[in-house]
Amino acid sequence: MAHVERRERRGKNGQVLRSYRVRWRGPDGKERNKSFKRKVDADRFAATVSADLVRGQYVDPDAGKILFETYARKWLEAQTFDEGTHVAVELRFRLHAFPVLGNRNLNDIQPSTIQGWLRTLTDLAPSYRQIIFANVSTVFTAAVDDALIVANPCRARSVRRPKRGHHKVVPWTRDRVLAVRDELPPRYQLMVWLGAGLGMRQGEIFGLSPEDIDIERGEVHVRRQVKLVGNRQMFGLPKGRKVRDIPLPDAVLEAINAHMTAYPPIEVTLPWDRTDGKPTTFSLLLYSREKKALGRNYINTFIWKPALKRAGVPVTRENGSHALRHFYASTALHEGESIKALSEYLGHADPGFTLRTYTHLVEDSAERTKRAVDAVFGHQGPEPDPDDAESDEDLVNDVEPDEDDDDDF
Repeated sequence: MAHVERRERRGKNGQVLRSYRVRWRGPDGKERNKSFKRKVDADRFAATVSADLVRGQYVDPDAGKILFETYARKWLEAQTFDEGTHVAVELRFRLHAFPVLGNRNLNDIQPSTIQGWLRTLTDLAPSYRQIIFANVSTVFTAAVDDALIVANPCRARSVRRPKRGHHKVVPWTRDRVLAVRDELPPRYQLMVWLGAGLGMRQGEIFGLSPEDIDIERGEVHVRRQVKLVGNRQMFGLPKGRKVRDIPLPDAVLEAINAHMTAYPPIEVTLPWDRTDGKPTTFSLLLYSREKKALGRNYINTFIWKPALKRAGVPVTRENGSHALRHFYASTALHEGESIKALSEYLGHADPGFTLRTYTHLVEDSAERTKRAVDAVFGHQGPEPDPDDAESDEDLVNDVEPDEDDDDDF
């Protein structure tokens, strides 16, 4: 157990100077001590150490004397992230955490330190702040598990965790989808069919192979994506390492067949999963004029954004290719698809995320319930407004083939 010793010495002017030393033995049998100027502080520390030793929760006060940056880099090296995630986390630490926290010891970082650090991130997007905070908090949790510190300062009640911005998804209309498709070069128009008609992510579209099209089952198997780490491309599993199957509409199948007729698939070889991974070859539906796998930097800058401008669509983050997934989700929900099924088709890790993202697009449950009861008792509701039906059609109709596509090819 810990005990307190009073110590006295004479100062230069002959006055008596008192201090208090707490002495104890750790679980390893080594004797330790810590000095305090006030007896009340020494007594409080001794009581805490004694209680922690009894409960088996003792942490050596000196164990946390390691710089946050040193420990964070050690933690990052031990993770089994894919290479792209590893690069992204390191960049967040280097740009947004290390400048403030990096040169502080773990045991010197208090909840007030974390709150002050969060104030330096206010210029960043809410969702990005949330990700950075989660990464830093995970490092402190690991330090607690390694018995370097007693508690994670990010989880203190006084710390106001960043909140994700409440941004409601506003899906594109059918007319906008068609307009952007028609402004893309013909060899890239299939991107719109796959994004708006199947809800695929951009990297998954780039990695789609004819072998993934299951005509007999009427499905598309999403098995891989083309990833970009730095300036290096590679094949890898879809986001979250979740392969999935998506129902294949006839309109999308026709578009795929027309594309393959005009631009026969080619084989492309890239490393698998890491920039130094095993070279792997797949036949790809979409590829560049140089017969290479498509990359997001080139497509977004030189293909997608110019098409938006020509179609009269604002060039904003909300109008990136991800907008096609939102269109797909809104179409499916409007037609009565369940959140659970939609979550599977989109490749979300959790149906709760799908619900939070698209809940405002789901028809009010009260109205559905009233209609269901009315139907049971044979009650006829009011006639639908023709104008409303027409506007709804803009959101839910399948993208129809354009008769001019063959001429464009």
